Amino acid sequence: MSIAKKYIEGLKKAYFDIGQEEQWNHFEKIVQGAAQENINKLYSKYPQIPESLIHLLQFVDGTYWREYAGEKVSFYFLGSDLEEYPYYFLSSEEMMDAQEMDWLKDYVNREYEDMVQMDEKIIDNADEMNWLHFSDCMNNGGTSQLFVDFSPSKKGVNGQILRYLHDPDEIEVIADSFDEYLQMLIDNGYDFVGEEEEE
Repeated sequence: MSIAKKYIEGLKKAYFDIGQEEQWNHFEKIVQGAAQENINKLYSKYPQIPESLIHLLQFVDGTYWREYAGEKVSFYFLGSDLEEYPYYFLSSEEMMDAQEMDWLKDYVNREYEDMVQMDEKIIDNADEMNWLHFSDCMNNGGTSQLFVDFSPSKKGVNGQILRYLHDPDEIEVIADSFDEYLQMLIDNGYDFVGEEEEE
């Protein structure tokens, strides 16, 4: 069983375990996977995109007020190393929009080194940044966002997972790969599940 399939099955069970069978079943019934055209574009932009991330996109193409069959769906699908804190999964189109990451460049260049904690596994040259933004936290990413990093420093690992956290601002490596990240969420018992969903 692929790690993505294992993750989805465990996530379903987590929602069932807290009595949200109806919410999950409706979510699973209405959502669709990303169009192959968009997946191809992601591969073109990020040739090293993890297969497990693609597998998640093939199951659901975004969970933040994403419209499926005329209905907008909002659903917590991911977590991080922050205990009991839920995240949305971005759509393939949102992942291809890298413009929103421009505000991170000063952080990467260590221009606010005294105020922003930066993991040494992250490069210090924003011109070389190659990050795939795949998830926003429950308040639309204002507090935390997640990235796959394809441009690590010499101390980092290609494909490592970064977590941005606001107030106090920091960017930390939370897993060495997307597979390891999903396994972390599994091992943590999907502790982000439990908040009421809006659909």
